[in-house]
Amino acid sequence: MRRRFSSKPISGLSRLRHIGPAGVWPTLLTLGNLVAGFAAIHYAAKPATEAGVYGPWAWSSLTVAASLVLLGIVLDSFDGAVARLTDSVTEMGGQLDSLADVVTFGVAPAFIMLNLLSQYLGSAEPIVSPGAGHALGKFCWAIAAIYVCCGALRLARFNVETASGRLGDHMNFRGLPSPGAAGAIVGLVLLHEHVEAIRQGSESAILSGIAAAIVLIVPIIVLLAAIMMVSAVPYPHMANKYLRGARSFSYLVRAAIVLSCAIWWLQETLAIVFVLYVLSGPYRILTGRVERGAPLEDAV
Repeated sequence: MRRRFSSKPISGLSRLRHIGPAGVWPTLLTLGNLVAGFAAIHYAAKPATEAGVYGPWAWSSLTVAASLVLLGIVLDSFDGAVARLTDSVTEMGGQLDSLADVVTFGVAPAFIMLNLLSQYLGSAEPIVSPGAGHALGKFCWAIAAIYVCCGALRLARFNVETASGRLGDHMNFRGLPSPGAAGAIVGLVLLHEHVEAIRQGSESAILSGIAAAIVLIVPIIVLLAAIMMVSAVPYPHMANKYLRGARSFSYLVRAAIVLSCAIWWLQETLAIVFVLYVLSGPYRILTGRVERGAPLEDAV
């Protein structure tokens, strides 16, 4: 959640030297997001041969990496609220947020996708590289690079627009937010690893087909997410739109159903919710729900 931009003038070094105790907390949350992204890259860069050796649940390296990105999403969703509650909104905080998001929601998901594809493409290297011996590997690496570039452009555009005073009311995003894009990618990866863990105990051909289908879907979602991040299609701000204000009884019922599904089928629910969020943008375009010239609230 983007935050901590202020219209008040900042006196450079004097501002950096006097960060109050309350102002430290949002900065720590942002740095926690950055560290989570760095750790996700570390685990995503490990070869598939090291799968199933982490933690009491024998998580694969990809499961650990994807979970760290989800942790980054959680931290990113709280740092803005904490900054506003503690009255510690600063320009530096906003810039730091964008830098952390480039790592956690840009570079880390791209590495995770390449590691997943390496398992199926038979790459001699731990991660698919531009020098891969087959066209599909090179194409997937190019998709990952495009995703990283679009994520950086997405965040840079927000910083420029915010500096010009076009912040908005945070009810809609202008383009797909980078945490939503990353959530769709890691949600599918977590689902794949979950299916693979079940398949290893049963050797089911159906589960093998499902796992392979997920691998084919991931690059498509990555490319679509990259395009939607740099688009002007409005995406709803999930927290502000659905968690604030009075809600109807039917809304509470739907929310209870989603939470119940998450309890019993966590990986499936995460993947479906995030992917549907990404697809909601193209759906609005195809159904003509994006009006030309309509004002967009700008947030990331």
